[in-house]
Amino acid sequence: MLWRDRRQSGNVEDRRGIGRGGGMAIGGLGGLVLLVLALLFGVDPSQLLEQVPQNDPNSGAPRATNPAEEELKKFTETVLADTEDVWNEVFRQMGTRYQEPKLVLFTDQVRSGCGIAGAAVGPFYCPPDQKAYIDLAFYNDLKSRFKAPGDFAQAYVIAHEIGHHVQNLLGTMEKVNSAQQRMSKADANKLSVMLELQADFLAGVWAHHAQLKGVLESGDIEEALGAASAIGDDRIQRQQQGYVVPDSFTHGTSEQRIRWFKKGFETGDIRQGDTFNARIL
Repeated sequence: MLWRDRRQSGNVEDRRGIGRGGGMAIGGLGGLVLLVLALLFGVDPSQLLEQVPQNDPNSGAPRATNPAEEELKKFTETVLADTEDVWNEVFRQMGTRYQEPKLVLFTDQVRSGCGIAGAAVGPFYCPPDQKAYIDLAFYNDLKSRFKAPGDFAQAYVIAHEIGHHVQNLLGTMEKVNSAQQRMSKADANKLSVMLELQADFLAGVWAHHAQLKGVLESGDIEEALGAASAIGDDRIQRQQQGYVVPDSFTHGTSEQRIRWFKKGFETGDIRQGDTFNARIL
């Protein structure tokens, strides 16, 4: 991805190194479930985060950073700026205004509008405060643990979380959360899958517009598809426990995540991403 010497977003909050050393409690989750959730993008914080009055993760002085990490920060700011450009224009075409989200960089744990989050939950979006959160160390996990290297794989992570912000602005997240309260766990999980696949589609829409701007390089889309495949529910469950439990899926299979990202990338049309009424997910 051609990202250097391009505009960087001013909507990044840098909380790295603040409040290191505190703990995080995840109520009611076993070790295996926590590990699986830690490997997924777009975890619903309201299901994972518990308010924990331990060390305040928003207090203290930021730590010193290294050049490699500062490079990742600049990359993240540039990708976020690119999502702003794309979604501002898309919303303008829809006759409405895009409200740009904040993206918070943190180390180890952070206090969000959804509770105190540890880095183990991975990147996430919090609807109440309209902020996305990421520990830059996740990029290393993406390459080493998920075997999904490349800067565009990292860009996909950001675009997916911003996709949740788009869903939040359009009222989709609120409708899903409300409907889930009246459903069985299995049915609620199905709605969660549809929500996550739509965020993948929206990441693809962003990638479509990025290509039109001429910032994609050869192999970039393959990197994004590799990341989408790496974090499919079926693949992760098979790796962690040797078998899959479809009723417990919350994000979709590797095949589904690839399919919806590709559909967004190929069409670039937000109207084509209705995962909730799709005949085939």
